[in-house]
Amino acid sequence: MIKKTFQIPDMTCSNCAMKLESLEDTLEGVKEINASYHRLEMVIEYDESKLTDEQIVAAVKKKGYQAVLKQ
Repeated sequence: MIKKTFQIPDMTCSNCAMKLESLEDTLEGVKEINASYHRLEMVIEYDESKLTDEQIVAAVKKKGYQAVLKQ
């Protein structure tokens, strides 16, 4: 398992955060997602053998948001 943080610059409210956290149910290999609209970021813990950064970014985009891996 690995934990990474993604910046979500266009997240504006707690409903946005909940929408992103719902990705936990649809992405294979995800253990936990915590999104914070106060910090404009999403922390995701996942199995990197089942899921890539690119797949995470694409899934966030499908929800209507941008995601940029925080270095």
